[in-house]
Amino acid sequence: QVQLVESGGGLVQAGGSLRLSCVASGRTSSSYTMGWFRQAPGKEREFVATINWSGSSTLYAGSVKGRFTISRDNAKKTVYLQMNSLKPEDTAVYYCAFKSSYGITSQRAEYDYWGQGTQVTVSS
Repeated sequence: QVQLVESGGGLVQAGGSLRLSCVASGRTSSSYTMGWFRQAPGKEREFVATINWSGSSTLYAGSVKGRFTISRDNAKKTVYLQMNSLKPEDTAVYYCAFKSSYGITSQRAEYDYWGQGTQVTVSS
């Protein structure tokens, strides 16, 4: 069993920045993938970014590429999402996801565990 706890969400003005953190605990593997998804009211959960176990491979949604950066610290079992130049359309609940195998993917079904989410609200 793997537990994921997100933090760092909040209210920010358009153009501002936030950094989300997700700490994993439990029976994590040595080679795993972590990612971020988000869900706005009335919309499906969508892919944001993902990173492999070594940090050598990343994948971003086109809507956030160039503005968001995903990174990880394996010693702390933590993945981060640095969000810059935030836009009102970035407003959503952001979820951390864990995939207990090698291989980055944007597909929700490939991830095994999910956090409870942290709210990000970007005002105009």
